Amino acid sequence: MMRIGQGFDVHAFEDGTGGLILGGVTIPFHKTLKAHSDGDVLVHALCDALLGAAGLGDIGRHFPDNDPQYLKISSLKLLGAVMTMLRADGWALGNADITVIAQAPKIAPYAQKMTDKLAEAIGCQAQQFNIKATTSEHLGFTGRGEGIACQAITLIEYGENST
Repeated sequence: MMRIGQGFDVHAFEDGTGGLILGGVTIPFHKTLKAHSDGDVLVHALCDALLGAAGLGDIGRHFPDNDPQYLKISSLKLLGAVMTMLRADGWALGNADITVIAQAPKIAPYAQKMTDKLAEAIGCQAQQFNIKATTSEHLGFTGRGEGIACQAITLIEYGENST
């Protein structure tokens, strides 16, 4: 059996130094992402897609943004916890296709490192992830440089033959 899930997340930029985190990778940038956790929109969208495919709700249900234990937590830890839930129910990741929507920063130079981080976090192959980016042609909040959005689609597989 296979199921498909879709996830979406958005975070606003705020002033800050040290860059922002996407796909578990710190990208040098003149702003950070405003969030309770580390604000990793890519991982948040991926978590929602996985949880949705398994019929387990969404990231906010499992990791509420008003719970102090998740303050500034690495989203890769949340991803690991999500995969533990899925595996407990017999599910495994087939693949994930992820699109970051941002005018800046450029994502392409970091995409391979992101796929490696995601694969390491959940114990699968980097080839199971595809990360790409697009701009919104200067339209909307992403186009005005006010934040970043991300969309993820996952395929999960059930059974002992799944990896």
